[in-house]
Order: sequence, then structure tokens, then C-alpha cells
Amino acid sequence: MNALNASTTAASTDAARTKTVRWVMAIAAAALLFDGYDLVVYGTVVSTLLRDPSQLGPLDAAQAGALGSYALMGVMVGALGAGAVGDFLGRRKLMLINIVWFSLGMACTAMATAVPVFGVFRFLTGIGVGALVATAGAVVAEFAPAGKRNFYNAIVYSGVPAGGLLASLLAIVLNGITDWRGLFMIGALPLVILFPLALVKLPESPRWLLARGRTEQALSLSAKTGIPLQDGTSDGGPAAGRSRLTVQPPAAVRKDGRPLAGFAALASGNYRKPTILLGCMSFCGLLLTYGLNTWLPEIMGQHGYGKTYSLSFLLALNAGAVIGGLLASRSADRFGPKAIVSTTFVIAAASLVLLTLSFPLPVLLIAVAFAGVGSLGTQVLVYGFVSNYYPTPARTAGVAWCAGFGRLGGIGGPLVGGFLISAQLPSNAAFFVFAGVALAGGLVTMFVRQHEPAGGDLHADRIRIPV
Repeated sequence: MNALNASTTAASTDAARTKTVRWVMAIAAAALLFDGYDLVVYGTVVSTLLRDPSQLGPLDAAQAGALGSYALMGVMVGALGAGAVGDFLGRRKLMLINIVWFSLGMACTAMATAVPVFGVFRFLTGIGVGALVATAGAVVAEFAPAGKRNFYNAIVYSGVPAGGLLASLLAIVLNGITDWRGLFMIGALPLVILFPLALVKLPESPRWLLARGRTEQALSLSAKTGIPLQDGTSDGGPAAGRSRLTVQPPAAVRKDGRPLAGFAALASGNYRKPTILLGCMSFCGLLLTYGLNTWLPEIMGQHGYGKTYSLSFLLALNAGAVIGGLLASRSADRFGPKAIVSTTFVIAAASLVLLTLSFPLPVLLIAVAFAGVGSLGTQVLVYGFVSNYYPTPARTAGVAWCAGFGRLGGIGGPLVGGFLISAQLPSNAAFFVFAGVALAGGLVTMFVRQHEPAGGDLHADRIRIPV
């Protein structure tokens, strides 16, 4: 009878966990879908704003470029801000606040009547986007089952390129039906669709509650949601081959043994060097992502391809990022993210070099798709790597640092491409430069130290470090 009761209880817990994980991942993915929509929709309307002064007033190309960068600056501020407060406020509150924040930002942007007002609201919207990007990694790491975290992380963060595709397609489908203001208003829909759903279905992380010392609440929520407070199965990677237990990140502590949280933990002895390296990985990934998304159509146009092929190349790039990122995440769960991220960076470099050769269009589209795997697809894996690298009290700060510092690469990518093109260098030069950045990203990844079981006792971390 006891065995039967135990079996029934275990089945009930598994069912509760499955339901919780599905809701949490769906909400996080939907939030990032609209984040991706927000970041790309400006590019679909900028030509209208340039041609028609009656929309916002006179606007030249330099001003339009600056308006595009304001959102990225906001993303950087939002990501770093989330890192500063996220490990203290909690995952649920930060997600809810920023769903409302960026939805209102999109709605206000749609109603802007002057260039300065438009720029301010783009910056403010970016803050909400950045905070959600930083928080999503912590949510995945603390809710997804061990052994599938990189895969679930890829599902959630693939919402960003999927949102970009949605923005491009809606701009085509709704052409003549609505103007640019209508497209921005679509970006505000999470306020009336996603926020009420998240308010009801998104729980706080039991592991975060435990890390904050709220043990009774953590135990109660763990029983209700089926989310365990500690892992008992492998999270994949080489360490997992030696044990069926997850190698937990070591705690970040002061010299007197007291625990550290937030950005202070990232600067501690255990994590100082890896934090710098992880930030550089993200810098390379986002430089490739935004550099290629901005300049790929123009570069291929200089190779003789007309404007009608621009959407095809961008679709191939982002489709490769989504599909390749999901497939690579499976390998990351099995072999560990470090080896897979290094490999996908090298794939990007090789693909970009192939684009400098005179291959037929189908071959070039395949190469562009693989470049997508190694750019935005790699960045998806980087977020998963980072979110599982840090202990719970520092997890949001770790992803925030990765997203925030990496955003400098996102700002620099379009600038690098623009400089190379305006210098009238051969069009192939940009591909070689971006390939060099990809190789640098792969090299940096190889130097990130992997966690090892403390003192040779694989059970020790599970007892001492609730994650």
C-alpha cells in the first residue's frame, strides 16, 4: 500500500511539474516573441518615416540610424538594471512588470508625433525588452527539468528571431491595411493578452524563494507546482557522464563565508574571470547577429542580387537561427554547452567565408542559414550556458551581464558593417571581418572554466547549494 501511495504521489508530482513547466516556458517564449517583434518592427517602417515628413517630421538617414540604436541602448540599460534588482525582487515580479512596461512603451511609440518623442519611447521600450531578456534565462534554469535546460532555453530564446520574422511578415501582409502606427500597436497586445495569462499562470520560482531564506513558502510552492528544490538528474555535459547528478554551480561567498548575491557574486573569486569571458562571448554573438541582420541584404546586393532577394536572405538567416539553435541545444544538453557553443562559432566563421565565393543562390542560402546558426543561434546557446553557470542568488545578474555587455556588440555590429561599406572596401571584407569575430568568440569560449563536483563528492553540492 505504501509503495502504491508513493507511486501515486510521484505521478501526481510529475504531472504538476509538466503542467507548470509548459505554462512557464510558453509565457516566457511569448514574451520574447514580442521582444523580437519590437526590435525588428522599426526596420520595417523606417523607409516610410524617411519618405514622409508628415509622420514624425523631417528625418534623415543619420537620425534614422540613431533612432534605431536608442532601443538597443535601452535594452542594455534594462538588462543591467534587471541584474541589479532581479535577484532581490524575484522572477515573477520582474516578468510581470516588464511585460507591462514594454507593452505601454510600444503603445506610446505608436502615438508619437515628433522625432524626439519617438526616440525617447524607443529607448524606454528597450528597457523593458532588456529586462525580460535577462530574466527569461533565470526562469528557464529554475523551472526546466535537468537534462533539457539548454533545449528549453533554445525554445524560449528562439522567440526573439521568431518575433523578427513575425514583424517582417506582418509588414508585408498588412501593407495598405494599416500604417506604421498599427504595426507598433500590435506590439502592445501583450498588455491585454499575455499579462493577464502570466498573472494567473506564472508562479514564483521555488528555488529563488529557498535561496532568499523563505523556506516554508518554497516547500509549499514546490509541492504545488511539482518543481523540485534540487536536481536529482543529469543536466547533460561531460560532468553528467560521470554521474547522474547535476554538478551545481558553487556558491559565491565573501571571505567570511557569507553568501553573495547579484552583481557582487559575479565579481567574487570563483566567478570573476568566467564572467568576463562569458560577457565577451555574448559580445561576439550579438555583434554577429545585429551586424548580419543589418547589412546582409546590402552586401548581397553589391554581389548583384536584387532587392527581391533581401527578404530571402534574412528569412534564411533567422530560420537557420531558430531551427539550428533548437537542434544544437539538444547536443548542448548531451555534451555540454561549452563544446557546442565553440563549434557553432566556428560554423559561423566557415559559412561567412563561403559567402565570399561565387556559389549558386541555393548554396548561398544554405550558407546564410548556417551563419544564422552560428550567430543568433549561438547567442541562444550562450544565454543557456550563462543561466546555468551561476548559482540561484546570482543567476539573473549573470544573464543580465551577458545581455547588457553583449549589447555593446549589438550596437557595434551595424557600425562595423557601415564603416566597412562606407570605406568602399570590397564587399567581401565585411564577411571576413565577421568571420574573424566568430573565431574570436569560439576561442574565448574554450577558456571558460567548467564546474567540477566539490571535493570529489557529487552529493555535496546538492546538500549545500540549493539551486
